[in-house]
Amino acid sequence: MDTKLKILICGGGNGAHCLSVFASQRKNIEVNILTLHEGSAYLWNNSLKEGCLTISATQPDGSEETIESSPSFVTNDAAAAMDQIQVVFIVAPAYRHELYIRSILPYIKPNMFIIGLPGHVGFELQCKYILGDKCRICTIVGFDSLPWGCRVVDYGKHVRLLGKKDVVYATILTGIDCKLPFQVVETIQYILGEKPVIKLASNFLSVSLMAGSILHPPLMYGKWKDWDGQPLTEVPSYFTTVSEEQAEIMSNLSDELVDTAKRMSYLKRDMDMSDVIHIHDWFKQRYYKQISDDSSVMTCMRTNQSYSQFVHPMKVVDNGYVPDFEYRYITEDIPFGLVVMKGIAEIVSVQTPTMDKIIKWAQCNIGKEYLVGESLKGKDIKEVRAPQSYGIKSLDELLNFIYFNMRSAD
Repeated sequence: MDTKLKILICGGGNGAHCLSVFASQRKNIEVNILTLHEGSAYLWNNSLKEGCLTISATQPDGSEETIESSPSFVTNDAAAAMDQIQVVFIVAPAYRHELYIRSILPYIKPNMFIIGLPGHVGFELQCKYILGDKCRICTIVGFDSLPWGCRVVDYGKHVRLLGKKDVVYATILTGIDCKLPFQVVETIQYILGEKPVIKLASNFLSVSLMAGSILHPPLMYGKWKDWDGQPLTEVPSYFTTVSEEQAEIMSNLSDELVDTAKRMSYLKRDMDMSDVIHIHDWFKQRYYKQISDDSSVMTCMRTNQSYSQFVHPMKVVDNGYVPDFEYRYITEDIPFGLVVMKGIAEIVSVQTPTMDKIIKWAQCNIGKEYLVGESLKGKDIKEVRAPQSYGIKSLDELLNFIYFNMRSAD
């Protein structure tokens, strides 16, 4: 890349650490970090005094690869972080998106990119609602998933790369007064590196219903719905021991998303929803080089090299381990995943019995109420970013809200 680019990464967790290294090692890329978690900026800056941030990864041949690089500036001050920024990556849990969007809102300048990495379901809705008229001057990019699996080992010092996807999908909405200073996909691809390959989705709703957003809830539900409350003696593997029942629940849930996409295409003949594919096909598409047995949904997870090191989120108790229902697989992927998908299905009149069962089980475990009967009319619905949270009751209303003052990539 010949032109100098100054980017901001909002977040201080696993993904933000990983992107910080990949981006800051690129020629002509300067990286700022805005982290609003209490004490995290101080901790990260102290770590950088001792040396660079390192990514480590085990290669297929068993060898270790490390990459070292560091951001230029880490702060909890949004005004300072946004100085001369051209591209903003929001790499944080979905429940923190509003905090970051509102923090940078006063400093958004014309022709700026705002990227959800990942955006999660409803990211575009939330951006449009918060940014208001400023949407006219910027471009909103939402990714369907994080490009990598990664875990922070030592805060501000070391992040472990567990695997990279082969492909990720993005959707682009450009404000009618935004004059794009550079190519969107090409620029982001340069920042991320050669892998995963970025592909442009047909529209924002296809990304909202993509199968990658349903990985965790059905596996958590299938594993723990009949749990007797007794501690386990060891932490269970997450993907490599997936059962046929868990895989079937995931497959049934995926069927409901595909049905929702088909219904949308029926209602809007010019709406291309072909990117919404079954989870089995999604695994084969996204991890085609890393799965050794793609014969079923279950084997796609069990034999995926990128999934081999993942374990269930657990809490340590006196006599073993118990499931952590406060982990993001529930507290993020239900209200900012399945609940939003349920909202989209509801406005196009698609029944979702599997989705309903998972949401009802999860909301009981986190003390929330989103779903009452088969409808999203629970007392906590305003906390999420489903269409119903914004008073949207039909597909036409949803499309009008999103595309007002915007134009899609195509």
